[in-house]
Amino acid sequence: MTLTAERRAPGPPGVLEESQVRAMFDRIARLYDRMNTVMTAGMHHQWRRRAADLAGVGPGSRALDVATGTGDLAFELAGRVAPGGEVVATDFSERMLEIARAKASERAVSGEAREAAVRFELANALSLPHREGEFDAATVGFGARNFSDLEAGLREMTRVVRPGGHIVVLEITSPQRPPLSTFFELWFDRVVPAIGRIAGDAQAYSYLPSSVRRFPGPAELAEAMSRCGLVRIGYIITAGGIIALHVGEVAG
Repeated sequence: MTLTAERRAPGPPGVLEESQVRAMFDRIARLYDRMNTVMTAGMHHQWRRRAADLAGVGPGSRALDVATGTGDLAFELAGRVAPGGEVVATDFSERMLEIARAKASERAVSGEAREAAVRFELANALSLPHREGEFDAATVGFGARNFSDLEAGLREMTRVVRPGGHIVVLEITSPQRPPLSTFFELWFDRVVPAIGRIAGDAQAYSYLPSSVRRFPGPAELAEAMSRCGLVRIGYIITAGGIIALHVGEVAG
């Protein structure tokens, strides 16, 4: 959910400036988890687990989750790097980070999971405040489509991961064949905005379908990852063609 800090000229319909996107995610922070569950029938947790698996981290590893939102992918990583590891999770929405930190506190008190600590930081994905090669892996779940410069964000993630480490991108993608493509269009063009209106933020949930349409398809995203210095790139299409998980290795 992170965009570049520079101000951009107004784009085509459905495209928002960085300040508008940040304000939008600040507004919907308290609805975000519930809306994700409704829109995905709870499947988003499974997809994040698969993304964490692809990161290839284990006990003692250091992982970075970019555009973390309310922290669910970061928590998946935290379970994999314990004991002795660390997860840093960044986002540009302070309200989202407030929810994530509250969830982390609840998890610690309840003892529901033996996890490494997660450190939540306010940061811009296009200018990460971390050293080169600082992490063993970096992930982004449902946030890359909000980068104002996709390749700049991917290059930053690549920069902060050591050679041989992994970059994982989990995103919604548009299915190309009916009947799922027809259902997808109906769901995202009509049902999701209607849910947003009921929830009290029609703009936010009209932005979602437009951001999915603008995002590169799986093959194009793999090519972009290659241009950003990643090798051995692969991707998995799941959920009937709605979800794409990409993984690439940082070149030595």
